[in-house]
Amino acid sequence: MSYSYDSENIFAKILRGDIPNATVLETDYTLAFKDITPKAPDHVLVIPKGAYVNYDDFCQNASDPEILDFMRACGQICKDLGVENKGFRAITNAGEHGCQEVPHFHMHILAGKVMGPLLAE
Repeated sequence: MSYSYDSENIFAKILRGDIPNATVLETDYTLAFKDITPKAPDHVLVIPKGAYVNYDDFCQNASDPEILDFMRACGQICKDLGVENKGFRAITNAGEHGCQEVPHFHMHILAGKVMGPLLAE
C-alpha cells in the first residue's frame, strides 16, 4: 500500500521548527521529545525525520540507516530513562483501527509505572 503524507501534521511542523518541543534526543534521522499530554511519568515520542505515515510505511520504505538509527535511538532513550530493569512499554498506532492520531510514524515510550493490560476487554 502506498500512503499519502500530510506535510502539515503536527510532527512535520515540529521537525520544521514551526512548533517547539522538549527534545530528549536528536540524531541525523530521529527526533525524540516529551509528550505534551503524558500517559505515564515518562512518556517520550520518537519520530523519524523522514516523511513516513505509520509503522509499515517506515518499515517498507525507510532506508537501512534510517531504520537502524531510529531503533538505536529508542534503545538509547530507554537507557537514558533508566528503565531497562523495571520495564517500559513501546507503542505505535497505525490508521483508524489502531487509533493513530498524528499521521507521521511515531513510537511512544512509556515508563515510570505499571502500565496494566495492553488492551481493555
